[in-house]
Amino acid sequence: MGGALGLPQPDHLCSVWPPVLKPLTMGGCFSKPKPVEFKIEVVLPEKERGKDELSASGKGSPRAYQGNGTARHFHTEERLPAPHSYPGPQDCVEAAVCHIKDLENGQMREVELGWGKVLLVKDNGEFHALGHKCPHYGAPLVKGVLSRGRVRCPWHGACFNISTGDLEDFPGLDSLHKFQVKIEKEKVYVRASKQALQLQRRTKVMAKCISPSAGHSGSTNVLIVGAGAAGLVCAETLRQEGFSDRIVLCTLDRHLPYDRPKLSKSLDAQPEQLALRPKEFFRAYGIEVLTEAQVVTVDVRNKKVVFKDGFKLEYSKLLLAPGSSPKNLSCKGKEVENVFTIRTPEDANRVVRLARGRNAVVVGAGFLGMEVAAYLTEKAHSVSVVELEETPFRRFLGERVGRALMKMFENNRVKFYMQTEVSELRAQEGKLKEVVLKSSKVVRADVCVVGIGAVPATGFLKQSGIGLDSRGFIPVNKMMQTNVPGVFAAGDAVTFPLAWRNNRKVNIPHWQMAHVQGRVAAQNMLAQEAEISTVPYLWTAMFGKSLRYAGYGEGFDDVIIQGDLEELKFVAFYTKGDEVIAVASMNYDPIVSKVAEVLASGRAIRKREVETGDMSWLTGKGS
Repeated sequence: MGGALGLPQPDHLCSVWPPVLKPLTMGGCFSKPKPVEFKIEVVLPEKERGKDELSASGKGSPRAYQGNGTARHFHTEERLPAPHSYPGPQDCVEAAVCHIKDLENGQMREVELGWGKVLLVKDNGEFHALGHKCPHYGAPLVKGVLSRGRVRCPWHGACFNISTGDLEDFPGLDSLHKFQVKIEKEKVYVRASKQALQLQRRTKVMAKCISPSAGHSGSTNVLIVGAGAAGLVCAETLRQEGFSDRIVLCTLDRHLPYDRPKLSKSLDAQPEQLALRPKEFFRAYGIEVLTEAQVVTVDVRNKKVVFKDGFKLEYSKLLLAPGSSPKNLSCKGKEVENVFTIRTPEDANRVVRLARGRNAVVVGAGFLGMEVAAYLTEKAHSVSVVELEETPFRRFLGERVGRALMKMFENNRVKFYMQTEVSELRAQEGKLKEVVLKSSKVVRADVCVVGIGAVPATGFLKQSGIGLDSRGFIPVNKMMQTNVPGVFAAGDAVTFPLAWRNNRKVNIPHWQMAHVQGRVAAQNMLAQEAEISTVPYLWTAMFGKSLRYAGYGEGFDDVIIQGDLEELKFVAFYTKGDEVIAVASMNYDPIVSKVAEVLASGRAIRKREVETGDMSWLTGKGS
């Protein structure tokens, strides 16, 4: 994604790349913009940099500011890292990797350069060499989908431009390295830096903040409420597009932005293992993070927010990305100890500790509940799932797929109590001991995890003048703009027009969608007139098996299943009328990414195309 500046991107060849940029200011942000010059430096991911580039103690020490009489802690820049010098010729490796006729157009191949592998792509007669692993979770891109000048990850759908290596669709934050290719005597040579081969990811060039907060901590150019994927991607996109003024992220969490979907899949994970960026990253690019900060009032007329402790912060542009709040049980005994909703790493860690060798009950058989149940089977003495529906995932994946997944859980000794709900939580000495169901069944329980849905965390906006719908969601247009100019919204708390479903207003609380919406919001803060058009993509992992899903299947009236449900090797097409609106699969990669790419191209998939079992319309080279 080049954006409005049209910046060239470094290809990590053996050369120096010192771009000179003009200052960029945000439309409508300042009454008297002051022209300034700034330099952009290439900064490698912090974990790859030397210790001497951190602060003197080797740690980031938050700086306290006085604002409105209240001390606040901003994780902000102390000393910018030294600019990275690109390696000289001695740090590069070059090798002949194939004959020009070894690859046909539309083919991909992994080739070895000695210091690491490279993804070699032939498209429209040209060869391209890129990093071979998706920077998100390390998927082998050679097994992905090559289409329209980009390669799509087979696991989670992220897309990378084959000419630049740039990330063009999410999830994930980093791009691929692009390596030099030359043809001599009909042989294909690839030249790359050894360091880039080992890193396998590239952080895009970003501006640094030239408006330090000291002296005017009561105001910011951009305020982002919520530090999940939407908030972080918004901040990073602004910096990638050359924006060099102040950005403040605020979050209810005590942690810097982290990978929340991992919480229910890996309950033992520690906060530092989940972090999306290290604290040095935020210091380097002047992205200030205000932790444990709750916004209670938004004053759009005066462009100001008020925090719970009375701290006030003025803004020029505002992104609302507050996410959602989990629903709690409302039954008798709901106040007993050891009943959790999984919201933070601390929640997840406590659940594992309490469940080890004991009895765990999960209420709700949606994605969160089933992921928690799967994870606890190897830790707990017993795992039971309580669900109001007949089968898990029924509304989302349909009856047949739901039953197949339920059987997989039963084979892993998970006990199901379906078509019932909790009527009482019984305690002994204040701690949970039994879960009583409306079916009169009593289930032993030492810990209970509640996963019965969530509501948008937008209560603080009710008197703000920012539009909310009847369910509390924030409606936005294709540009992620709310009804108030200069106020944008993104993530789980919004409804937005889904382009390829006739602009139907939908809420899609997917991790991938939050990334996309954060970027679109940032682009429109910079008056780039970007519109959201991505195809939704999600995944879940249970018992070492991954289920992938693309599209928007709400309201499906039929499910066409190819493959073997019992063997959990299948693809399910969800149709409405004669059109495929979503697809799910297990052990059938990269078919979900292929379908996502077809839908993203604007082509409709008809029901008759998937009923025959002939997948030739989807098969292509490069898989």
